[in-house]
Amino acid sequence: MEIRSLRYVVTLAEELHFGRAARRHYIAAQPFGRHIQRVEREVGRRLFERTSRRVALTPAGERLVAEARKVLAAVDGLAEVAREDAPYDGAPIRVGVLGFGLAEAWPALVEVAAGQVPGLVLDHRELDLASQYDAVRLGRVDVGVVQYVGPVDGLVFDRVVSVPRVAVVPARSPYADAERLTGTDVADAAWIGMSAGHPALLEWAGTAAQWSRDPVNVRVPAAIPTAVAITGRLGLHAEAARRFYPHPGVRFVPMEGPACEAAIATRARDDRPGVAAFRRAARLLADHNFSG
Repeated sequence: MEIRSLRYVVTLAEELHFGRAARRHYIAAQPFGRHIQRVEREVGRRLFERTSRRVALTPAGERLVAEARKVLAAVDGLAEVAREDAPYDGAPIRVGVLGFGLAEAWPALVEVAAGQVPGLVLDHRELDLASQYDAVRLGRVDVGVVQYVGPVDGLVFDRVVSVPRVAVVPARSPYADAERLTGTDVADAAWIGMSAGHPALLEWAGTAAQWSRDPVNVRVPAAIPTAVAITGRLGLHAEAARRFYPHPGVRFVPMEGPACEAAIATRARDDRPGVAAFRRAARLLADHNFSG
């Protein structure tokens, strides 16, 4: 869900007419209507009742519009705060991303960050499991989209989304048809190795902590499904991997244990406009539980 789409919903609630609402945003009524339909699909509710003569808000629409107004007021308030920063010098902000990053919340985060810093330029870097924190701490990237497992000296973490964990299992394994797995269910299973790089990641892994002792391991989350399919071992991932890393040779089965928390990581003393904009955007999305 885009911030722009929320603005369209609020405008339609004010005008109760697709043509007039679309004109306020300088687009045609047909693409404007598609944005409204997309929001309705994403929230799973009809927000507006349409007839040939009138448009009216549904009860679900009234609730969403009330929340959207709060979100938009906060977004617009961030732009006011950002004007107090030093001028943006145009240098690209290097964004390092681990795996699928913030999943569906990423477009909203970038939209809010860019709205504070006109002309914001971003560069992409891929992060791996072993060095995701050091990449930020040592200045190889300016902003890291990382898995949060606890404090790291010199870094500021702003948690954005929490994604349930899943076991990645071979499609032909006995685990593939399970509705949910527990540590007891997989106590005797062999797991693929992972380059953890941080002791707290092993604590998060729980049953799969033997990853750290495997001589053949993966460094990036995208490799986990393929490694499972090839080796026949199990892997641990976040639920969004089902959408971002589909593989015909594996199944993604819900598993007990702590969720995977995705966060924005920045250096504690880095207050440049682009970096500060990402921090504020992350906090706004977290405050409003806006998952994208």
